[in-house]
Amino acid sequence: MRRSLLLSALIVTTVAIAAPAGLQAQSDAAGRLVAAMLGDTPMIGDLQTLTDQIGGRPTGSPANLRAVEWALERFREAGVEARKEPFQMPGLWLERSASAVVKGKGVVPFNARVAALPFSTATPAEGLTAPLVDGGKGTESDFAALRTLAKGAFVLIETDELTDLDGLFREYTEAGHIERRAIAAGVAGLVYMSSRPGNTLARHNAALGWANRHPMMMMERDAAARALRLLRGGRPLILTARLDIQTGPSYQTHNVIGEIRGGAQADEIVVIGAHLDSWDLGTGALDNGANAAMVIDIARQIRRLGLRPARTIRFALWNGEEQNLNGSYGYTLAHAAELDRHVMASSYDIGTGRITGFFTGGRGDMIPVLERALAPVEGLGPFSHVNVPIVGTDNYDFMMAGIPNLVANQESANYGPNYHARSDEFGRADLRQLRLNAAIAAAATWGFATLDFDLPRQTASQVDSLVRSTDLAEQMKSFNVYDAWLAGKRGLRP
Repeated sequence: MRRSLLLSALIVTTVAIAAPAGLQAQSDAAGRLVAAMLGDTPMIGDLQTLTDQIGGRPTGSPANLRAVEWALERFREAGVEARKEPFQMPGLWLERSASAVVKGKGVVPFNARVAALPFSTATPAEGLTAPLVDGGKGTESDFAALRTLAKGAFVLIETDELTDLDGLFREYTEAGHIERRAIAAGVAGLVYMSSRPGNTLARHNAALGWANRHPMMMMERDAAARALRLLRGGRPLILTARLDIQTGPSYQTHNVIGEIRGGAQADEIVVIGAHLDSWDLGTGALDNGANAAMVIDIARQIRRLGLRPARTIRFALWNGEEQNLNGSYGYTLAHAAELDRHVMASSYDIGTGRITGFFTGGRGDMIPVLERALAPVEGLGPFSHVNVPIVGTDNYDFMMAGIPNLVANQESANYGPNYHARSDEFGRADLRQLRLNAAIAAAATWGFATLDFDLPRQTASQVDSLVRSTDLAEQMKSFNVYDAWLAGKRGLRP
């Protein structure tokens, strides 16, 4: 691994030396920073501690509280000023346990491993028993074919095996439609065949979020396939599900914010962020411990090298991301008075796949600045940027507040199959690529903190135009954030 990283460092150094005169000062500092990120830093050790010692970190859990204190300590040990910033979570949701038993006439009862979907309701302590019926893929025609059989039943939805990011986004989009059809049909609950390979369990949020009032779960793939074969062979089945869920009212928790104060343009702010929380079936290495460790390490190396950016850099470890992007939303509320001075907010949240470029949120004017920022790591490309808005991570509330925003676009690698899954563990992380990604992220951050550019904050009318001229509204609906924007509660509205 070290030899490969050394070759990458030589490529980067060559690019830095060849930089045009106007970029030379920025390239010199960026080159030193990039070389540091490719070296033997504590980043990998931080990731292992976060995953193996602290583990899965759902917001509101003891592990999450420990992770916040750990991250605060890591920043401060690096000499980076850091603080906890409070924000409000709309409620508490944690799974204590989940189990299910399938029965039927002439069928030996069998246990099926299940995981509750976030925001699923609990069942009675003795469990909820109802007919299990075949919901096909959950299409309109599938529910129409069920007719009255769906009412008062658990509906089992067949899924395709998830292999990449396209499949992941499709899963979220389809789930929103499926769940609304199921609720309209009067189901007792909804059961998804797990889309993860083998019998790996996973979670994806119930589409209605906190408004959901039904038990929903993922069932291990083989057990779900067995149940579907029985149902399609004419065997009526009954499912007893026991979901023990800890819920609670709104409560306060914290983001962790590190800060390196800028020089000549210190009142302007650049944000680099990754979310610290995770779900708890696995230990959240790819989603999103790797990138949280990366953000800490970039701050650490800037401080160690004695580099001073022109603009202030804030290193944000968001909380509550998995439960509707609450931490970054809370930040935009708390810092509303200074959002005009935020010139860029970036988010890293797709595991350790190779960074191929950035989503630029419908802000084509960002691309020339971004290309200049990435010049010192051109040898780690090529980079191709996608000028569309995306929803699903912590850029969202910055985008809806009109702030230029970036999301790293990464190769899927093994991210999709391990997303929110029991298999999201330290051993799945591509540690070599994580170092290369850290170099790219450091160059992008340093570039936006030092280069000359003018990227004005968008107006409410411009944000509205972005929603109406792209598929942004559909994405917002899939992630259950559209209504809050429409009501003027989240983001700019004309």
